Amino acid sequence: MSRFAVILAAAGKSTRFNDPHYTKPFARLDDRAVWLHSAEKFLNRADVKQLIMVVDPDFKQDFLDQFGPNVTIMGIDVVTGGKERWQSVHNALGRIEETIDFVAIHDAARPCLTPMWIEQVFAAATQRGAAILAAPITGTVKRSTTSGQQISIATTVDRKQLWVGQTPQVFKRQLLMDAYAKLTADESTTTPPFPTDDAQVVEQFGHPVAIVPCSEMNLKITTREDMKLAQAILKILPRPNFDAPIHPFGDDHLWR
Repeated sequence: MSRFAVILAAAGKSTRFNDPHYTKPFARLDDRAVWLHSAEKFLNRADVKQLIMVVDPDFKQDFLDQFGPNVTIMGIDVVTGGKERWQSVHNALGRIEETIDFVAIHDAARPCLTPMWIEQVFAAATQRGAAILAAPITGTVKRSTTSGQQISIATTVDRKQLWVGQTPQVFKRQLLMDAYAKLTADESTTTPPFPTDDAQVVEQFGHPVAIVPCSEMNLKITTREDMKLAQAILKILPRPNFDAPIHPFGDDHLWR
């Protein structure tokens, strides 16, 4: 059985979330923190051997003060992030155990994941070395042009081959390590545009990344309004088995 590590990315500033008390991964959703919903999807999978949480350095102590018991019980490593997402993931990669075969990166603010989607993207990565969940674009896509304060349609884009990338994004450990080593050695990474996800880092390294079709219900919370939608989605997804004991990285599954 392949051994997986999971990196939960939670180091963003949540500027669009617009909450004076919480960043979005730590906000309450269905009476529990958003990041806990995300973490529990991986905790008791037999193939997940390591879980790493990446948090903003400004919020690390607050996170530990509030969630320290959860972190201890779940066996989670906590790492501080960088200014950009790729820097945060790079920091976490430094904590990956050498016995790990594959690394999955998941947005901590994406709590509506299902066991089936995890299984599918893990299997695709095992077969092809790199895979992500993504949802096909179903709406009509317009490319715009701007003149002064006026925004107009420049052209309509063919949507047939367009997808919205999601997470988890899963890669062979050494492939991801090599791709990030090349990225950090590139002086252009100090200026925008920066990679916006890990698949882009691997793409630029020259390795193909498989797409595993997924539902738009695998929502990433960005605004306060998204919390209402996520709460509605959680009601129709499989519920966690809270009566089962939590054995981090054991053989029993928390989600049935």
